[in-house]
Amino acid sequence: MVDTKSPGDKTLSVPSKTLTLKPRVETGTVRQSFSHGRTKQVVVEKRGKRRVGGDGPVTETHAPEPVVAKVAPAAPAKPAPSRPAPAAPRSGSGVVLRTLTEDERSARASALADAKVREIEERRLAEEEAKRRSSKEGIEQAEREAAEARRKAEEERHRIEEEAKRKAEVEAKKRFGEAEAKAAGAAAAPGRPGTVTTRPATARPGGARPASPAAPAARAPGVASDGSDDDEAPRTIRRGPGGAARPVVAPKPTQKPGPQKERGRLTLVTALNADDVRERSIASFRRRTQRLKGHASNEPKEKIVREVTIPEAITIQELANRMTERAVDVIRLLMKQGAMHKITDVIDADTAQLIAEEMGHSVKRVAASDVEEGLFDVVDDSTDTEPRSPVVTVMGHVDHGKTSLLDALRHANVVSGEAGGITQHIGAYQVTSPESGKKITFIDTPGHAAFTAMRARGAKVTDIVILVVAADDGVMPQTIEAINHAKAAKVPMIVAINKIDKPDAKAERVRTELLQHEVQVESFGGDVVDVEVSAKNKTNLDKLLEMIALQAELLDLKTNSERPAEGTVIEAKLDRGRGPVATVLVQRGTLKVGDIIVAGAEMGRVRALISDQGDNIAEAGPSVPVEVLGFNGPPEAGDRLAVVENEARARQVTSYRAHQKRENAAASISGMRGSLEQMMSQLKTAGRKEFPLIVKADVQGSLEAILGSLEKLGTDEVAARILHAGVGGISESDVTLAEGFNAAIIGFSVRANKEAAAAAKRNGIEIRYYNIIYDLVDDIKKAMSGLLAPTLRETMLGNAQILEVFNISKVGKVAGCRVTDGTVERGANVRLIRDNVVVHEGKLSTLKRFKDEVKEVQSGQECGMAFENYGDMRPGDVIECYRVETIQRSL
Repeated sequence: MVDTKSPGDKTLSVPSKTLTLKPRVETGTVRQSFSHGRTKQVVVEKRGKRRVGGDGPVTETHAPEPVVAKVAPAAPAKPAPSRPAPAAPRSGSGVVLRTLTEDERSARASALADAKVREIEERRLAEEEAKRRSSKEGIEQAEREAAEARRKAEEERHRIEEEAKRKAEVEAKKRFGEAEAKAAGAAAAPGRPGTVTTRPATARPGGARPASPAAPAARAPGVASDGSDDDEAPRTIRRGPGGAARPVVAPKPTQKPGPQKERGRLTLVTALNADDVRERSIASFRRRTQRLKGHASNEPKEKIVREVTIPEAITIQELANRMTERAVDVIRLLMKQGAMHKITDVIDADTAQLIAEEMGHSVKRVAASDVEEGLFDVVDDSTDTEPRSPVVTVMGHVDHGKTSLLDALRHANVVSGEAGGITQHIGAYQVTSPESGKKITFIDTPGHAAFTAMRARGAKVTDIVILVVAADDGVMPQTIEAINHAKAAKVPMIVAINKIDKPDAKAERVRTELLQHEVQVESFGGDVVDVEVSAKNKTNLDKLLEMIALQAELLDLKTNSERPAEGTVIEAKLDRGRGPVATVLVQRGTLKVGDIIVAGAEMGRVRALISDQGDNIAEAGPSVPVEVLGFNGPPEAGDRLAVVENEARARQVTSYRAHQKRENAAASISGMRGSLEQMMSQLKTAGRKEFPLIVKADVQGSLEAILGSLEKLGTDEVAARILHAGVGGISESDVTLAEGFNAAIIGFSVRANKEAAAAAKRNGIEIRYYNIIYDLVDDIKKAMSGLLAPTLRETMLGNAQILEVFNISKVGKVAGCRVTDGTVERGANVRLIRDNVVVHEGKLSTLKRFKDEVKEVQSGQECGMAFENYGDMRPGDVIECYRVETIQRSL
């Protein structure tokens, strides 16, 4: 309260209000209604905006309030102060004004600033709301305009369709008559708006009321209510009370109000434009008309006869699709034949052919192997042929000088590169004859007994066989095998008697031994050419080349080099830097870089061709041996190579061959039931021991020879089990496989990489390296011999006869014996024979002579014997003493 003194000693009391920035709030209650009759009373507050005007100092003004006048009691007079306090300022209405402090001014200023900021923010929000409202109105206006445009377009489309329908009706009336036109018109556009007519009002008999106008009477366009074909139907006229005629409103149609049912399929466009009503199109109307005509005619359709391609096995669904018949009809036909099938069942080609012919179709039978048709041995009708080089295979026994003879012809030194001085790889080379200048292709084959398959491959691809026989050694087993290969291939043979420079050379003995195998040389009146040569001294080499050229001239070797190439894989290997590499002898056509080739179950594109001299060449003609790079994997030695037109054909051929290869492998592993002999042999081999091995070789031919040799080592008791065999170096996966089966790893002319060697050392897996096939086969033979059960052999030592049996305490029964023949040893095996029947077998525990333990007792001496764990001995029994020896067996 602020107190002041008036001149009449009266005190004025003026209440002062606290300054505040709270907005003025008006509150009230409103009852809010919800669904289902529910209500709720809520409190509503109405807040007013505070407006501040002017830039002068802010003061707080109190509204005038009633002044309370109080009469103060009389008080003693006080002396006046020397300086009276200044009186508070007053307003004209008698209200006391008070100046604000600094804190109040700063608070008021900050409040005003906040108010200004709020006002600016509210103004901005209001402007944004106005813009949003205006944009929304613009969008709604655009949508209204678009809807209006769609409506106009729809009306225009309806008008065009109505015109088209009217033309179709007129055309149908001209073609099919008036009755069918009415039916077509009624079916095409039933209940079109704007064409509803009513029958003229007529009085019922007996004074009945006229028909109610509410009865619906929808009519087709252009057809009156009485069935006439007038353009304008008569209108119902009703008279009023004054006689004035007034038209009667047409009755309402029977159709329910609302949009008609949409027609057509549901697409994205129709889903988005759901408001648009679709009507029947002209194409739909034409289809309906044709359907009506088809039902009217009911003419049977002509059956289409097709050529059905039937493979070895086909499903019923696929067969029905190829015949364009219903699968139900195919199953019905099978049921008539007594076979119950489902639509997904697979039937054989014979059954499918019977069904197709029963249904009137022609059949073309195909097989899975048809993909190889036209791949090899295509008849060449071209007359543009040219001479080709002869292919000569050098064959003979091991160490008879085949490779040395070729080195002398090629002026090379291949022998020095072969381990052990023997050829273990098949090789192909070209030599130019010094006299004629023509090229001759030589194929060098190994002479070891394990390389039979290599010699067979060489004989298949050759034109001439050179049989090399050492003059100091004569005809040997592999020589006889080479003769048989040449006879089987039906190729001419030239006998080269080598090593005539040795002092013990006997060429006549070689010719005589060849007669035993039906090889008669020219000097003995036969037709086989023989030449005595020396590879070491290069004697008669020119004569040998001359004989080869003469024989090739007699054969008249010609071919067409412009056709796609065909050839044979002589050898294949997996090179670490170049990938799969195959040595191929081209037999027909020309092989070029970039050709798509197929060999066995492998395919590829030729990336490079390398000659026997190591040079890159662009193409290889007939009778040219080359190394081919570009296969997906190393093919098998002996596979035939062919060039195909595209990769799709190559994939078909290789997939079929790979499938056949897997099926053959599965059939060999599964051990299907065969004859009784096969079942008995399986029972014999069921309990035999296996020696697990992993074999890696440098080339396919060597791997094939090693596997054949190991297979021959097997017996009924032990056999080699090849877990994995491949071409290339020993990898870490090979070591992992060997660890799982506790197998040994054999590497022939290959080595293990760093990771594989470390893994083998860590896991204790043995890796053995070989370069000579002799050593490999011998070591495996010894290792497999260790798995054989040893043989037990009995060696008789002597006999003794029991004279008396003594029962000694703490020892048991002791037999007093006399040795009749031989000797008796302590610890030896003994048999107790009574009446020529063995009653006990065991060992001697005690052998004494007098009171001393002895090792043996000679014939004619007496001794005491005791058996281990046996005491039923009687006088007169015979003791037979023998020793069991263990003898290790070998393969």
